[in-house]
Amino acid sequence: MNTKKIIFFDGDGTTWYPKATKRKIVPHWIYSDKKIGDKYFKHLVLTPSALATLKKLKKLGIILVLLSTHPHPPKEADILLKEKVKHLKLEKLFDEFYSSRDYPGGKGELIVKILKKKHIPKSNALMIGDSYRYDYLSAKKVGVDVFLIESEYLALKGRRVKKVIKELKDIVEILS
Repeated sequence: MNTKKIIFFDGDGTTWYPKATKRKIVPHWIYSDKKIGDKYFKHLVLTPSALATLKKLKKLGIILVLLSTHPHPPKEADILLKEKVKHLKLEKLFDEFYSSRDYPGGKGELIVKILKKKHIPKSNALMIGDSYRYDYLSAKKVGVDVFLIESEYLALKGRRVKKVIKELKDIVEILS
């Protein structure tokens, strides 16, 4: 039985990634590639099963929130994230989306604020991401359940992470 009322999704590497490298290389390379410059939108694609998964979760009445770490100043980061969401046609699927500050605890702090605002207990929340430091540890430190997506760049050697999924679609089965 699903007790999750809200699911937080990471952006880069989880919900979308560069089509050239998929989950082989940390996805942030695309933003600093000199040849691509600010034309990175056309290189980003939704990850396999992202669209179908988000639609299924939305039908179940789960609140879907996108959290994406950005190194830019807050207002600029929010604008860039909004542009990505629009480009990838995700506006109707996510209830809210936020850019989090660029340090490992940024998403966890944002999760706590959102849960307090919505009066949702931490036990009813879930984070899904691809970064051990920015997604997994950040959510764990604030007491929120978290799943990591497998990738070639996810280094878990010696780390105790029990909740790992191959693709976003796996979460629908886990929550059923």
